[in-house]
Amino acid sequence: MELIQEQPDLAAYLAADDVIDHDHPLVRETADALWTATDADPRAYAEVAFGFVRDTVPHSADSGDPRVAWRASDVLATRNGICYAKSHALAALLRAQGIPAALCYQRLADDDGTNPIVHGLIALRLPGLTRWCRQDPRGNKPGVDAQFSLDREQLAFPVRPQLGELDYPELYAAPPPAVLKALRGSADRQELWRALPTAL
Repeated sequence: MELIQEQPDLAAYLAADDVIDHDHPLVRETADALWTATDADPRAYAEVAFGFVRDTVPHSADSGDPRVAWRASDVLATRNGICYAKSHALAALLRAQGIPAALCYQRLADDDGTNPIVHGLIALRLPGLTRWCRQDPRGNKPGVDAQFSLDREQLAFPVRPQLGELDYPELYAAPPPAVLKALRGSADRQELWRALPTAL
């Protein structure tokens, strides 16, 4: 799919803020350790950072963890989060090493087209590439096999247009208000499930 870059420069996709807080010591420490382990190669680092978030931060729906983490540093500290939170963590790790990272979203539904929900993932832009590449660190399980790829997307959930599902083409530098409101306003995962946005 073609992603829409709304800003002519990449500065917004490298910025630190309250959510993607890559200036936090834990994010910096994690990013520096992964960077050193990959010999400071941006492509290798991006793949290792993706695998780190996908595989070592369980999706709270899979783990049953009731805590709601949304700030990147908190996601790394608690090793917990839903798709949005895991995307914030991966974006922070990428931005910490100068790799532009954007937040992306999909609208997904049950197999009968009911219960729509907004799912979060990221897009990155490696040095030397003129296009954005989407990656989904949601976490694999039976029926979900997201892999790092710069050539052909292998996301957790390919959309099914016949069910009303869609890929939002926008590249967000920060979470949209509906996403952040749900995360910040929920005391636990059960409450969060009821507050998740159904569309952007």
